[in-house]
Amino acid sequence: MTSPHTYTVVVGVDGSEPSKAALRWAVRHANKFGGRIKAVQTWDVPTSYDWSMPGLQNLGEETEKSLAETVREVAGDSTAPIDRSVSRGHPTRALLDVAHESGAELIVVGNRGHGGFASVLLGSVSQHLVNHADRPVVVVR
Repeated sequence: MTSPHTYTVVVGVDGSEPSKAALRWAVRHANKFGGRIKAVQTWDVPTSYDWSMPGLQNLGEETEKSLAETVREVAGDSTAPIDRSVSRGHPTRALLDVAHESGAELIVVGNRGHGGFASVLLGSVSQHLVNHADRPVVVVR
């Protein structure tokens, strides 16, 4: 016998203010519907730098710490369970993979993160998700 599926919201987090706003939105939404949250953060090293360099060995650990700190800061009083996922790679791929694997109903991201130019209103990750995700995407300003 399989257990019933819980309403799941996947949210992209990178420590930026827009991603914190997305996490706050996702927490409020999941709390209203008795759902759970999968907070996702990624890290990567450009291919040309994928060799031993001081500090690169700990990027995964540092990303895990960053995600835990952001979740604690933004969603410390959430009644919705929050699972954290950290992986190496592009954030769009990670968000789509986690959403697919968890059967999530919704993906939530900030309108832009740490990358890109300040003048870009919709970041590359949110733009790609809006155009390619197979489920609803909320882009939080």
